[in-house]
Amino acid sequence: MQKGKEPGEIVMEWKEMDKKRRGILLTVMLLTPVTAFYLMQLIMGTKFVDVKLMAVAANGLWLAGVYGLLCSFTGYPVMSSLVVHLLSALWGMANYFVNLFRGTPILPWDFSALETAAAVSGSYKLSLTRDMYLWLGVLLVAAILLRKYLTWGKFRPTGKTIMPRVAGVVAGLSLMFIFAQPAVLEQMKVGAYTWQQMVGYCTDGALSAFFDNTKYMEVEQPTNATIDDVKYVLSQVEDAQGEGLTFHVEGPADQQGSTQTGEKYNVIAIMNESWADFESYGNLSLSESVMDYIKSLDNAVFGHAYSSVFGAGTSACEFEFLTGNSMAFLPSGSAPYQQYITQETPSMASLLGDLGYRTLAFHPGEVKSWNRDKAYPLLGFDEMKFRQDLDVPELIEHAYPSDYSDFQQIIWEFEHKEAGEPLFLFNVTYQNHGGYEEPDYPTEVTLTDCPGQYPRAEQYLTLANKTDEYFKELVDYFSTYEEPTIIVMFGDHPPSLEQEFLDKAYGVAQADMTMEQYMAKFQVPFVIWSNRPLEAEDAPQETSLNFLGQYLLEYAGIETDLYGKFLQEVQQQLPVFTSVGYIDTQGKAYSHWETTQYEQLLKDYQLLQYDRLFGISDVT
Repeated sequence: MQKGKEPGEIVMEWKEMDKKRRGILLTVMLLTPVTAFYLMQLIMGTKFVDVKLMAVAANGLWLAGVYGLLCSFTGYPVMSSLVVHLLSALWGMANYFVNLFRGTPILPWDFSALETAAAVSGSYKLSLTRDMYLWLGVLLVAAILLRKYLTWGKFRPTGKTIMPRVAGVVAGLSLMFIFAQPAVLEQMKVGAYTWQQMVGYCTDGALSAFFDNTKYMEVEQPTNATIDDVKYVLSQVEDAQGEGLTFHVEGPADQQGSTQTGEKYNVIAIMNESWADFESYGNLSLSESVMDYIKSLDNAVFGHAYSSVFGAGTSACEFEFLTGNSMAFLPSGSAPYQQYITQETPSMASLLGDLGYRTLAFHPGEVKSWNRDKAYPLLGFDEMKFRQDLDVPELIEHAYPSDYSDFQQIIWEFEHKEAGEPLFLFNVTYQNHGGYEEPDYPTEVTLTDCPGQYPRAEQYLTLANKTDEYFKELVDYFSTYEEPTIIVMFGDHPPSLEQEFLDKAYGVAQADMTMEQYMAKFQVPFVIWSNRPLEAEDAPQETSLNFLGQYLLEYAGIETDLYGKFLQEVQQQLPVFTSVGYIDTQGKAYSHWETTQYEQLLKDYQLLQYDRLFGISDVT
């Protein structure tokens, strides 16, 4: 035994190892980056054959950097290998569950919304998949087999090892830096698929795709982004009023949104959390319809709007509705309230505020959720109310404030406002938020051909039925309300439920969907109702959330601004436009990867949206 060594201590110096130990150590060191990468991918549900060869290199070299760093700091190569594998497994699992709940994996800008995620995560139940059990079991077996080698090494560096360990730190950090650069990943032909993020995470690696997404942290400026370009596009917009290139229509405030008697409409916009119409696909047999009342409502417009997100991303939906902007021109999965609403931004609230409306935003959730408390004032809201500000008793449905309490608060606001004061109230509900696994919540709506087979779906359908019931009470109240009032209620995005149930509802598995069918899975219902006669002859059957607000203004008799008129022109050619794709007047759906005859129209839309958000000019 070498002098200075404790009995039983295993030395790290290569020359003092026998062939067996050298072979084990060399094998562990060489295989760790590759096996850790495949563990991450397989535990996420990726098929082995779907992974690109260059993805193994790009992700593996970054993991090699992490491994080298840990080895250099700890001096224990086998234990460091186990830690790298464990971290890789956790990253794969995290991406799987986040994608399951909201339709996209973890993205760089998600870290700006950690508080929101923490607030709602308690309602979700995590169940490990068969792949997770399998590969975590393999990792456990490997740890048991290598247990006597876990402390192989020496934590405290010696004179002979200090420089190699410093070099290991430098090399590790260098690898981590280099292979996190989008430019390097582009050269290796690996990275993110912005329109289908989970596909990129599976084929190109959950690390490389994540790092490649960092290049979208800032919105790229359009190539034609000059003041003259903005003015030119707007000059092409037909302006029947002969207004100049100003933001808001500057007619007399008392002429906007008025009935024939001169009364202004109160405007209520309710974005109902996870409200979807699974019955519309015609493939479900339910114990009772969950939208009977709303679909039979007189003096109303009922249709479907397409959302840009699925399962989560509520703030993106209210952003589209309030501003008319589209998530198609922003990074996939981004959170506009945190990232882009950092200065005063034109919206429906600011437009109505300029016309003399009092503007109120109400959400019975947490104040900090999605940064709403900062974004709403910048969008032009005079007032905000959250869960802590409720003036009515709070009733709970499956862990969240019910739509009953929500709608009662809306009624309270109108009972306590000044007579004749026009009010724009924007409301985001909370009742139908996922997950749908409350064990004590009674299921009242079932699938008649397979009751109990999809408990999450049946709990959701029960909640949707409650929404229908409570909305009737809201309409009953405003039916006798003296002032003219118009209400729109729409879903933000469909809920994340059992995949087998979704396949059953859509009538086709996602892998077999056409582009039209794939876009249709993002449909949400909308209903527009008024206590004054509503002209519904030319009502839209399909639209998208970024256009829905223009219909609301039109029905309320409120003239939109010049940007809104541009949106109306876009809508005449493309009735549906989302981050998923767009649909023309013939019902044909296109992905954003395709080159179509609408390229110039989309470039103009992107330019004006960029101007609205980031201020190239002051004319939109």
